[in-house]
Amino acid sequence: MKKLQQRYRYSLILLKQLVKTDFKLRYQGSVLGYLWSLLRPLALFVILYVVFTKFLKIGEGVPHYPIYLLLGIILWNYFIEVTSGSITAIVGKGDLIRKINFPKYVIVVAGSFSALINLTINFVVVGVFMIFSQVDIRQIVVLLPLIVLELFIFSLAMAFFLSAAFVRFRDINYIWEVLMQGAFYATPILYPLSLLPIAAAKWLMLNPMAQIIQDIRYVLITPQTQTIDQLYGTQLIRLVPFGIVLGTAIVATWYFRSRQRFFAEEV
Repeated sequence: MKKLQQRYRYSLILLKQLVKTDFKLRYQGSVLGYLWSLLRPLALFVILYVVFTKFLKIGEGVPHYPIYLLLGIILWNYFIEVTSGSITAIVGKGDLIRKINFPKYVIVVAGSFSALINLTINFVVVGVFMIFSQVDIRQIVVLLPLIVLELFIFSLAMAFFLSAAFVRFRDINYIWEVLMQGAFYATPILYPLSLLPIAAAKWLMLNPMAQIIQDIRYVLITPQTQTIDQLYGTQLIRLVPFGIVLGTAIVATWYFRSRQRFFAEEV
């Protein structure tokens, strides 16, 4: 029991240090530094907002579409930051892994918490936009932490799998990049679900990221946002994306634990 407590304290200290280091090094050497954590999603938001509202007219009829779009972008960016950033996390710490015996999962978790700091900062920006746009704050906003927790678990689970797989299969980063390019347009980030046929929207909403983004829009922006239970007419359908998140977490954790003993030899 004492050894477990010591190991836990050691892991916690290491995690804190890695989170600080990762966040500090992220924009080291750049002129604007940490401001890039705000400027990157805002720049993408401005470009997409102009294209989709002024030229394609997609945002018409969507309540508070600028916030709708910005929220989708920052949530998707968080998922990409956690997963894509994790791919080389283990290999990048190869020297440390070969020299010191420590829980390898700490490396991946540290990257996730570092990205969570960025997400929190971006939520503050969204809050400012909401105030200026006079968005009504409803009591249901208390559910936001639970939905963000689901996002954190799903992103971390994918990060565990990708980081462990990359140690052995170095093509993973290219495959993931291509998959995410397609997934970006297959997720309701830029457009409302109302533009899609009902059958297509139902299938799309089984994707946990689509469900998470729509749920957060629902609790923060407007109850007019279509959620998975509204499309299917039952709350039970939520068990599908929740089950995917839980299943992914179980499988990814098992895979990471089964592979971590080989990391020192293969990195």
